[in-house]
Amino acid sequence: MNPLFLFLLLFVGIPLVELYFLIEVGSEIGAIPTIGLTIFTAILGGVLVRMQGVSTAMRVGEALNRGEVPAIEMLEGALLLLTGLMLLLPGFVTDAVGFLLLIPPLRRALVLWFLRRSGTMRPGGPPPGTPPSDNSQPRVLEGEYRREDD
Repeated sequence: MNPLFLFLLLFVGIPLVELYFLIEVGSEIGAIPTIGLTIFTAILGGVLVRMQGVSTAMRVGEALNRGEVPAIEMLEGALLLLTGLMLLLPGFVTDAVGFLLLIPPLRRALVLWFLRRSGTMRPGGPPPGTPPSDNSQPRVLEGEYRREDD
């Protein structure tokens, strides 16, 4: 995609759409209720993003304690950062997208879709460069042990 087109879409197109919807909602319910609704969605979104962020940070810690790489959780955290930005921007379209991204299964599905699409996550099989394993024989670790009863 052309970077200039993307720049125009982000910095000109989205604010124009937001302005249109703010004017339409303002003409229906009035200016003061529209401003109040915009402030309310920003506050509610901030609280919800904070709660989701703490939950995601705890899942990162649990994954690290298990010795796993918390890649999906870290990407969810980055997506939560973008969600918080969307909810803080005044407007109803960005608020709707932000509130949709606060749904954890939807957010995880979006992260997994991105990983598959980018080629980072491949379906099935061991990662490249790992030797093939023979699953017909159980893996036996030999060693000695001593039982010490209290």
